[in-house]
Amino acid sequence: MSLYDAQKKVHEFTKQFNPQYWEPHEILARLSEEVGELAREVNHRWGPKKKKSTEELSEVGDEMVDIIFTLCCLANSQNIDLNESFDKMMDKCWGRDSDRFKKSGE
Repeated sequence: MSLYDAQKKVHEFTKQFNPQYWEPHEILARLSEEVGELAREVNHRWGPKKKKSTEELSEVGDEMVDIIFTLCCLANSQNIDLNESFDKMMDKCWGRDSDRFKKSGE
């Protein structure tokens, strides 16, 4: 699925609400919460802070998708095409950053 498709699915879902999207600072606060949930899960799995025996394990992919959903909400609320923005970012990676890091096999 493309970022365009993800944005479209999010837009169709959020059309049922009023307001359809929160204000940007509210979405950013939600995004911060979602990133924190991902960080917590990563720390529990691969870091030094293990979960308590009473805590359930979350799926890392589920936490990542929560972030993508929230980013789609922010992009949609501001009429930003994430496909276009992603392509511009990849052009920077292939151009400006192409010799920045050691390549595999070197």
